[in-house]
Amino acid sequence: MASWEGVNEFVAVAEVGSFTQAAERLHTSVANISRRVLQLEERLGIKLLLRTTRKVSLTEAGMLYYQQCKVLVDGLLQAEQAITQIQHTPSGKIKVTAPVTYGEQKIAPLLHDFLLLYPQLELELVLTNQKLDLIDQGIDLAIRLGQLEDSSFIARKLSDRRLYVCASEDYLAQYGTPYALSELTHHSCLIGTHDHWRFKEYQQSRSIKVSGRIRCSSGMVLLDAALKGMGLAQLPDYYVTEPLAQGRLVEVLATFRDDREGVWALYPQNRHLSTKVRLLVDHLTQHLSL
Repeated sequence: MASWEGVNEFVAVAEVGSFTQAAERLHTSVANISRRVLQLEERLGIKLLLRTTRKVSLTEAGMLYYQQCKVLVDGLLQAEQAITQIQHTPSGKIKVTAPVTYGEQKIAPLLHDFLLLYPQLELELVLTNQKLDLIDQGIDLAIRLGQLEDSSFIARKLSDRRLYVCASEDYLAQYGTPYALSELTHHSCLIGTHDHWRFKEYQQSRSIKVSGRIRCSSGMVLLDAALKGMGLAQLPDYYVTEPLAQGRLVEVLATFRDDREGVWALYPQNRHLSTKVRLLVDHLTQHLSL
């Protein structure tokens, strides 16, 4: 099997005609250059260079060998430059998954901006509230909200969010405003994926089971029901910020708001974090934290 040992050193000496200048070019010692070239000649069983006190020149065999090796060395350099270019100019496909509403409102616009920065990238965005298997589905990056469960992934915090319990003024006028967590049992609660709502009381996190007429995994559906006076809803800030500011919803139980929870970027720990994924995570972190 052919060996690369000594080829770079030989080509450098052949091009500059000097062991000293070749050592300077390759940032090594003259002794190392001389040793590598000598080992190459011994392996090939032929003299490649003629050495005198004043100069170094190629033998006939050395010239033939140089012409062949030059092509290989140039090809290696071009390959390394291509890889470096990829590292600095991301290209190819990137596959991302995110929750539906958060993905539509927050993630997708930022992904589009990212693609404008890097025209050689292609995007596949999977919006779902299901937690997909990143390995099986070839997903480069997953956006997850709230408390993380799977420690087999590397997580980087992008931002955070806060949950608000809200209702319309019509609902509160008809059924009253709750001021204590115990009063939730007397109210119709609009239930999402989980029938427990999170609060903080006396500096301790609490999980309160709620009940009501409507259950749906879509936050937009629950928001619509809340706006129409059908009950209390506990929803993340990106659902209710605008309705609260417009007075279409009123926050209740504000003193029991739980701590802010994270918005995370997840990727498998056994997968090399490519430059395009790293740049995307940086892009999301920068803009989501504004």
